[in-house]
Amino acid sequence: MDLLRFTTESYPEVERRRVWREALDGIGWCSSAILPARALHGTIQAQQSVGGFELSLLASVAQTLEPNAAGVDSVLIMLHLDGVATLLADGRRQPLTLNDLVYLSSRESCSLVFATDFRAFTVRIPRAAIRGRLRVPSSMCAGRIAGDAGIGHVFSGFLASLAESVETLSPNELRPLELALIEFLVAILAVHQRETLISGLTSSQAAIFSRVCRSIDERLSDPEISLALLATEERVSQRYLQKLFETAGQSFTAYLRLRRLERCRAELVDPLHEKMSISDICFRWGFNDAAYFSRAFREQYQTSPRAFRNKASLDLTRHLVQRISRGLPFNTEMLLLRAQAAAQAGAQARSREATFDDAGTVVASPTVDTGDESTGRVARRPGKSRHHLLRATANTVHWGYFSHDLKPVLEVDSGDTVTIETLTQHASDDWARMVAGDAGAESVFHWTAERKNVNRRGAGPIDASIYGRGAGEGFGVHICTGPIAIRGAEPGDVLEVRILDVHPRRCANPEFSGRAFGSNAAAWWGFHYRELLTEPKPREVVTIYELDAEPQPHDGPPYARAVYNYRWTPQRDPFGVVHPTIDYPGVPVDHSTVEANYGILKGVKIPVRPHFGLIAVAPQQDGLIDSIPPSAFGGNLDNWRVAQGASVYLPIGVPGALLSVGDPHASQGDSELCGTAIECSLTGDFQLVLHKKATLAGQPFADLTYPLLETPEEWVLHGFSHANYLTEFGSHAQSKVYEKSTLDLAMRDAFIKTRRFLMTTRGLNEDEAISLISVAVDFGVTQVVDGNWGMHAIIRKALFED
Repeated sequence: MDLLRFTTESYPEVERRRVWREALDGIGWCSSAILPARALHGTIQAQQSVGGFELSLLASVAQTLEPNAAGVDSVLIMLHLDGVATLLADGRRQPLTLNDLVYLSSRESCSLVFATDFRAFTVRIPRAAIRGRLRVPSSMCAGRIAGDAGIGHVFSGFLASLAESVETLSPNELRPLELALIEFLVAILAVHQRETLISGLTSSQAAIFSRVCRSIDERLSDPEISLALLATEERVSQRYLQKLFETAGQSFTAYLRLRRLERCRAELVDPLHEKMSISDICFRWGFNDAAYFSRAFREQYQTSPRAFRNKASLDLTRHLVQRISRGLPFNTEMLLLRAQAAAQAGAQARSREATFDDAGTVVASPTVDTGDESTGRVARRPGKSRHHLLRATANTVHWGYFSHDLKPVLEVDSGDTVTIETLTQHASDDWARMVAGDAGAESVFHWTAERKNVNRRGAGPIDASIYGRGAGEGFGVHICTGPIAIRGAEPGDVLEVRILDVHPRRCANPEFSGRAFGSNAAAWWGFHYRELLTEPKPREVVTIYELDAEPQPHDGPPYARAVYNYRWTPQRDPFGVVHPTIDYPGVPVDHSTVEANYGILKGVKIPVRPHFGLIAVAPQQDGLIDSIPPSAFGGNLDNWRVAQGASVYLPIGVPGALLSVGDPHASQGDSELCGTAIECSLTGDFQLVLHKKATLAGQPFADLTYPLLETPEEWVLHGFSHANYLTEFGSHAQSKVYEKSTLDLAMRDAFIKTRRFLMTTRGLNEDEAISLISVAVDFGVTQVVDGNWGMHAIIRKALFED
């Protein structure tokens, strides 16, 4: 099992607890007390240095961790990064605050109790690596070091930096970090040992012993250091000093030799000393005889200095070769030669008619769905299924965020159909074409010097105390219609969202009556933004498109055509805030300040494929969640296949599911490269079908931990840079996800999910699944603009005879 990057996403639900425990076992921990009702999600990012130090970043659900006594004898350090945690040791409970440190022995009986989702960074140091540095190795017991003051503050900051970089550190960089870790650990344990008398020594004897040990450490390179010299300096007899060492557990000669051997051992594999001969290193640390040094080294470490150095060099080479994924850096030919010499991844539903009352509320429909236990659908209450209309108004949308605390604006039964109006947050790019005269849009976008109908726009502070951009700060931008509660929905169930029909929202302005328009913003968050060729650089450009609102059969498929574009200029919003860039959703553009360029994209017709960029159930995590990064709960998928005839399956995390729909698009290419699609208000007809957890077995959407899309011909699986970023990054998730996303990680996640899907739903073994993935599954870049980048895998149903 590769613990360099481990995730429970690779495994079906029934295996996750077992593999999680195995993964923890490999890095020195045991896990217990995981709540059986809670879906297990866990990730480990780990690096092992040449010297055997193991650095691991863990993120998972609430549980208890204990040191694995059966593993390598080691010292464990844990930095508490997120969650509620308590250290249980020696019959005492010590609550931990964020950035506190815990140190303990792998042989010690103690527990770390995480009462919530948590993140922790752990370092496992082999006991042999520090044996020579601990005055009384047997005296160490578990302890907490506060991370807000003194050396604890310095050490926690150091470990936090390591946690940030654990996946990117090279073996050459890890080697000097080993030395720093030892120094920090020894300093911390020195504090601990000052508080605990050395067994068998009085306080005055312990003070003398400590001074002598510090003096030895400061003068290890001096070949003249001796028991007689140190005894003279302390004004005690040699016999008395020797007795102190023996009481503490070793002789003076053995202690001095071991300290020197440890220094030599460190430098033998330090890249900074790779040109220094073994003899020079041993003389540098106080040995007078190279032959004696070699014998002592072999006796202590069961290998010769030369063999130890060669093995470490070979390990570095192997690490380098393993990290090369494509292509080779310069000057690697010799490394490769040495390595070779040494050894050898909805069914299409029908539209249903419905009628509405004048208020646009719930109206009966002739559709009936009595439920089917064989498919896991929830049997609705007796009678006909109902149809609902959910209009987009200031009272039925939430703008730029998700939250399980939102009160539903509509409650439906499984099998009901709903017509949902959705508005694009970019409608104010051209008010005349996309807002004016439209009562619903005007209600949502209303913003004057006196009031803003939808004040909160994003998950940021309501007082705009960070950037002063406006309430919510725009940390999240999408106008989401909902949420809709589904009766009987519980965590562990799956919600199927069938998209029955999609059509554009027509302009209500008499000047453009009956036509449909959309906006594309090539914005600062786009992938292109730092790769511009022409001046001015940088720049943001808005392009307005017109759609075929009513395509005729003889005209072929509908198209979009560019009407004009303009460069964004600083816009002053109705509250007086100036927006130099497109940094806050819904800022009305004063067209007297921009220059419209007509006649653009001449002769270009863009196929219209209307779809919903955002379909989400409420996240489990507390607080307001930015609407931009997609995740396990769905959200801002930005996949143009989420269109008429498709079904989206979402794992439910909270009671009622709380479904929201938004970010409507007229058309988009895979990647959404410049930052947006053709953002166009749409109305969709949906059927919502609840699949209870107890009936999921045997279904393709069983064991679902991610948004799954089904079309009549394909299954489409969504992978992200971070499969469940809210868990992986904890309290800093909504900033870290923007810093840490890459396509490499998204591709890995898409592969993991595809392999699991084929193994669990088609009964393939891993080798069969990997071969099929490579020869028959298409992977594509869903988007590179949503904070949590996306890759999708397309599995054609025709591959399988059944």
